[in-house]
Amino acid sequence: MTRHLGVDLGVTNLKWAVVEGTPGTDGSWRTLDCGQVPTRAGDGPDAVVGRIAETGRMAVERWPGVVSVGIGVPGLYDPVAGSARFLVNMPGDWAGRPVAPPVADALGQPVALINDARAFGLAELRLGAGRGASSLVGLTLGTGVGGVIAIDGRVHLGHDGTGGEVGHQTIDPDGPMCGCGNRGCLEAFTRADRIAAACGTETAEAAVAAAREGDARALAGLAEIGRYLGIGIASMIAVISPDTVVIGGGIAAAGELLLDPIRAELRERVRTTSLDGVSLVTAELGTWAGAIGAAVHGAEMATAR
Repeated sequence: MTRHLGVDLGVTNLKWAVVEGTPGTDGSWRTLDCGQVPTRAGDGPDAVVGRIAETGRMAVERWPGVVSVGIGVPGLYDPVAGSARFLVNMPGDWAGRPVAPPVADALGQPVALINDARAFGLAELRLGAGRGASSLVGLTLGTGVGGVIAIDGRVHLGHDGTGGEVGHQTIDPDGPMCGCGNRGCLEAFTRADRIAAACGTETAEAAVAAAREGDARALAGLAEIGRYLGIGIASMIAVISPDTVVIGGGIAAAGELLLDPIRAELRERVRTTSLDGVSLVTAELGTWAGAIGAAVHGAEMATAR
């Protein structure tokens, strides 16, 4: 087994994880260590990339023998150049900013970029709730709705790393505007501020807490959000027929209060396959999934070279 480093670039924190395993296998991976440091995103892209390198160097000093690095980025990137294209919530001009090359130079190891939602899905596929699945659909609910699709045990990235944007499928052509510029995306109905509004709370986390206490409006709001999620997931099941659907992000803490209305919608809409063969579950790896998945991605890309 070999060691691999992953870094999850967030607006607030840089999370890192060192994992050990054999690329291309399931069940052999384990997380050795993880941690986080402030991103200080307001300092600008140059400073943030330098901080990624510093954080990586610290992790490698703690865990010698790291042979590859993966970085999860919150947006679009160029997988060939290793540069950012559009990081919607990060301050500063990230368009075309090299990320992988300077980190690779600093650490002396190959570095691969991956979208943070795809990293989440890869982590759950290899180490978490989707472990052992052949095909998987994942959604991570937060400020936006990230997505991931895995087929034949491999995360589908598409020709440019954007494959799996489940949150940007159109579920209502006349629906509300989405941050991506389209109208009626699944994200436009189910992102964190929409959850809070539907539940009558200030935040999505408060919505979960209120629902757990039996608040009628919060329960109705989660049911509404679950219905929209069910519409989007039903479309994914019709197209992919996955073994497993994983729901992640803070709202996943609602558990069955969210999963039950999703299941009800799936029973109404899925007609081409049996739902008995589809497992709907919440994510297992929590806040570290992005860093863990980035590490696994870096390992698998280094092996493929």
